[in-house]
Amino acid sequence: MALAGIFLLMFLPIHLIINFLLLKSDPVPFNNAAHFMATFPLVKIMEIVLIGAILLHITWGIILQIQNWLARPIGYVSGSKSEISFFSRFMIWTGASIFTFLLLHFFNFYFVKLGLVKGNPEDFYSMAHDLFKIPAYNYIYLACFTLLGFHLFHAFSSAFQTLGLNHRIWTPVVKVVALVYAIILPAGFAFISIILWLFR
Repeated sequence: MALAGIFLLMFLPIHLIINFLLLKSDPVPFNNAAHFMATFPLVKIMEIVLIGAILLHITWGIILQIQNWLARPIGYVSGSKSEISFFSRFMIWTGASIFTFLLLHFFNFYFVKLGLVKGNPEDFYSMAHDLFKIPAYNYIYLACFTLLGFHLFHAFSSAFQTLGLNHRIWTPVVKVVALVYAIILPAGFAFISIILWLFR
């Protein structure tokens, strides 16, 4: 699960960089990037790996959460419950919200590319701009990326811990990097959403 999560962590900055092309008044750069991502053979292979990583990450997350629930079917009585962090307790729920958004995102874009949903796969620029004109879509988008920030903060640092990479010097550094990553990535996506919604 940690390895799949790290792979997904590396994908998000690439996705964000491409999405910044939506802020350009010229649709050609974004549409060219989307076309490249949809047709280049190596990218298509990585796309399969990415979907596999997402499914693996989700499946293991559900399995681990069920194991945790079965291990403690009755809640703690005392106020001092455990050493588990706030973020760790709600990972399953932040993950569920992200999965819900992924389904929406796939329906609006990926399934269009596959021809399963009506739309023009050669003009995702216009499709994205039309979606961001819908207030409800922005509310969902911003809420999900806020929850993604919480998810990323715990996921980033705990992935290194899971892989046994704890160190008295480097672990605090990893936590700082995790915090910066968890703020900048969702903020970047949110910035694009707000600009397209309110100023374009």
